[in-house]
Amino acid sequence: MKKCHVVYLVCTAAMIGTGLGAAPASSAPMTHVVKPGESIQKAVDAAESGDTVLVTPGTYHESVKVSTPGLTLRGMGRETILEPGTKKAAANTCAESGNGICVTGTKGKNVKGVTVADLTVTGFTRAGLYATATDGLTVRNVTAAENGVWGIAQEQSVHGTFRGNAALDNGDAGIFLANTITAEKGAADTEGTLVARNLLKGNRIGVTVRRLRNLAVAANNITGNCAGVFVVGDENKPKAGDLVVRDNHVVGNNKSCPKTERLDALQGSGIVLTGTEKVLVADNTVRENSGKSPLSGGIVLFKSFVGVTSEKNEVKGNSLRDNSPADLVNTETAATGKNNTFEGNTCGASKPAGLC
Repeated sequence: MKKCHVVYLVCTAAMIGTGLGAAPASSAPMTHVVKPGESIQKAVDAAESGDTVLVTPGTYHESVKVSTPGLTLRGMGRETILEPGTKKAAANTCAESGNGICVTGTKGKNVKGVTVADLTVTGFTRAGLYATATDGLTVRNVTAAENGVWGIAQEQSVHGTFRGNAALDNGDAGIFLANTITAEKGAADTEGTLVARNLLKGNRIGVTVRRLRNLAVAANNITGNCAGVFVVGDENKPKAGDLVVRDNHVVGNNKSCPKTERLDALQGSGIVLTGTEKVLVADNTVRENSGKSPLSGGIVLFKSFVGVTSEKNEVKGNSLRDNSPADLVNTETAATGKNNTFEGNTCGASKPAGLC
């Protein structure tokens, strides 16, 4: 009996061992390393969800499209550089649109959990980095410089994080966030998108938030642009707003930019709200923004060009000085803009008087 019992245990153990040996091993995330002269796009196409494409220092003449969920595209600092390639070498939709890196989902399904980090995108005719139909996109430590329109742009997306980037000398906004770029629609809920601790310098506008709700622009260094922060609404419902602009350093945005089809000439605008509701502008340092545009001033509440009023916005606890024509500017009247409040701000002058 004892012998049979021992044999049974050995046989059982052998069967279990065989079964374990036959089980497929779980696939671990992989790192795909790209070196100068190799194709980033080819590595991205080969990668699976959870993988990292690591791009070593060097200059890469191509545009890259990412549509794999959970993928990380990471360089090794500012010396990992993406620049436009030749038409023959860069034949993809991202390049054809004039963008450097494109993170794109589909009309019916957002691409989730993509990260782009630690690299430079420069010299593209449209955007350094453009994203659409994303959920949980993270862009960090990216330098987007001297691109024709936007440094970093996103539309039709939720849960984004834009942290620690440098957007420098781009043709329009350093960081541009919108509900949709091509159509006039009511403001969309970003479900908590965050723009934080970025350097935004030398652009037409540092940060533009257009027709969006439920996000935060916080603790950014915004200087040397024509305008610092624009929060823009229009006549559609719901209005842009229900968001926070807080703890930013908005100083010396005195570059001069000419009038465009959509907007008057810009110079010396710190933080501008136009056609918004329930925006909290709090605890920002806003100084030395000076110009003669209708939108000039430290913190400006401006009735929109399409006639939409600003309502229930709060401007409080900000530190302002040496802005012209005034630290606080409210172009709304009691009959138009309703229940906008200015409280606890440290400032020297306002238009109309009495807001400081």
